[in-house]
Amino acid sequence: MNRKKFVQTSCLGIGAAITPYFASCMEVFEKETTLAQLNPKIIKNNKGETLNVLGDIQTHKLVGSETDNQIVEWVDDVEPGVGIPPHIHSREDEIFRVIQGEIEIMVGGNTTILEAGDTAFAPKNIAHSWTVVGTKKAKMITSAFPAGIEVMFRELANLPSGPPDFEKVAQICENHGVSFVK
Repeated sequence: MNRKKFVQTSCLGIGAAITPYFASCMEVFEKETTLAQLNPKIIKNNKGETLNVLGDIQTHKLVGSETDNQIVEWVDDVEPGVGIPPHIHSREDEIFRVIQGEIEIMVGGNTTILEAGDTAFAPKNIAHSWTVVGTKKAKMITSAFPAGIEVMFRELANLPSGPPDFEKVAQICENHGVSFVK
């Protein structure tokens, strides 16, 4: 093979090899550009959208439309005895941080009591549940990522007051990738 043919062939091979690298760099650049365009936000303690989600009083501090759908975060302000039965998310992971009271939490079959300052992580596709225990209200900061579950919470909060229609609740949850464990 002559030198000219070698250089032409080598350059084509190198170009084919590095094209995917440059394409992935462009994706990162585009994502960083989108993130750079997000607006900063400061949310005071008593601010946010408050929803009554079947007794779980949630004040949404950050939602997907504000975070490029990366994360949603809310504060649960819940009476003793209120909780969420065992369920599985197929789309999002959750982090629970207790800031007041006591929460009995089950993640992946392990149950423990969380107190102020304690944190639990519930990855998607792992069963988890929680219930406020003791005699005092509990506050918990919950984060879900990626965002999107806030749409389900709004739908649940818009159900008629009174005892919930569990078939309707289960259907709304299922539509958003959340299923209850029997």
